[in-house]
Amino acid sequence: MLEIFYESQNFFLLKELEKLGPKKGVISQSVKDVVQSLVDDDLVAKDKIGTSVYFWSLPSCAGNQLRNVHRKLESDLQSGKKRLSELADQCDTLKKGREESDEREEALGELKAIELKHKELKDEMGQYSDNDPAAFEEMKKAIEVAHAAANRWTDNIFTLRQWCSNNFPEAKEQLEHMYKEVGITDDFDYLELSTVLPGTVGNQMAEGNP
Repeated sequence: MLEIFYESQNFFLLKELEKLGPKKGVISQSVKDVVQSLVDDDLVAKDKIGTSVYFWSLPSCAGNQLRNVHRKLESDLQSGKKRLSELADQCDTLKKGREESDEREEALGELKAIELKHKELKDEMGQYSDNDPAAFEEMKKAIEVAHAAANRWTDNIFTLRQWCSNNFPEAKEQLEHMYKEVGITDDFDYLELSTVLPGTVGNQMAEGNP
């Protein structure tokens, strides 16, 4: 396609290029895409004059474009070489003081030992987290809320049983049977706070001691 422009050094409409393209081995259906790719690469110029779009390219324009590309590539190459040199200098600087030696090996060994000890202490601290005062206080508050809720529902159950007994005295046996089926037995009663937690902790909470 560039040969068409260079040989004639003329201006063309797209439909004219589509007719000339097959003579250079470019099928007419592909001419539009090929020309657009040349425009994108700045190898062909285009401009709208009136209602028509014209395409053109001169050998001198292509030469200038190639020289510009060459200069840019040369500039990128020089920048890359400079950056490579800077990185090499940084690498040499970082290596100073890190040469293999007995002192360095000993220091690295001590560092690994300290890191291992730190991990062991961290794991040991995690084992004592259950005895953390703040965690215990949160647990205590949660138990108190649950205890109050359980006894509130126990009170509701006793109230419901009394209401059923007063309103359906003739169904006493049926009601007792139903209570046992749902787990309300003769020993059903309010929860004591000391039974929620075992040992001295529950006793302290029940007595109000800190």
